[in-house]
Amino acid sequence: MILSMTGFGRGCASSPTKKITVEIKSLNSKQFDFSMRVPSFFRELEVETRNKMASEFERGKVDVTVSVENLAVETSASINIPLLASYREQLENMKAHLDLPDPTDWYMLLLRMPDAMKTETGKMEKVDADAFVKACEEAAAALTDFRAQEGEKLYLFFREKISNIRQLLAEIEPYEESRVPKIRARLEEQLSRLSSIEYDKGRLEQELIYYIEKLDISEEKLRLNAHLDYFLQTLDGEEKGKGQGQGKKLGFIAQEMGREINTLGSKSNQAEMQKIVVRMKDELEQIKEQVLNVL
Repeated sequence: MILSMTGFGRGCASSPTKKITVEIKSLNSKQFDFSMRVPSFFRELEVETRNKMASEFERGKVDVTVSVENLAVETSASINIPLLASYREQLENMKAHLDLPDPTDWYMLLLRMPDAMKTETGKMEKVDADAFVKACEEAAAALTDFRAQEGEKLYLFFREKISNIRQLLAEIEPYEESRVPKIRARLEEQLSRLSSIEYDKGRLEQELIYYIEKLDISEEKLRLNAHLDYFLQTLDGEEKGKGQGQGKKLGFIAQEMGREINTLGSKSNQAEMQKIVVRMKDELEQIKEQVLNVL
């Protein structure tokens, strides 16, 4: 079964002092595009996490957000007095040089300055790292499940569209059978009006055969049917034994289908057939749009 590149997953895990929540969002992309927002406490695990995500998700724009909630009753946060003293001194100098009034509330002003509070993070414990990894694995598994569900919808969608194109291709046949006699009759009628001009009927027959062969669409129909079959085979993963990682190949096959449909349109030379070709193009465009979401 194919997988979609679009999805969302969330995972949670706890250590004795922390609750860790990991959220992963993925969108379609030609390559693997990874971004991660993680608290500095877990920064040393970022590279390892990136490598695991790359091997698991292959393609797509993957955004990972990690949030940490402190479960400990006691807090190691404290006011950074030396830094605030430096801020106070600089503000006093600025006040003197710019002839500014005194602040109305020194406490609020200083506590809003960057790093006014300092937290002793200490060394990351193994239980914290294990909880982080567990939350990431849970979120990744949830994202994979989401991708599989979306992939199943895409699978049914593609099969429906391929069936529609094949049915439209069959609708061309009645018009194709009547087209050649109509072309011949029209050309002969036009030539009959030129009574003053003599022409070689044998040469005319050869030219008619050549002209009609140029409008023949048998090869285009055969190739289009082959592309439709190949698309379904690729969709089912018959070559690789699985349907994953087939998005690019499905896109290439869709391009080949488009070439044959365009040639059918240029050779149709009949309004009814051209209308059918337009409907085939519409079905194919819907396939091309959704193929971009396939892993």
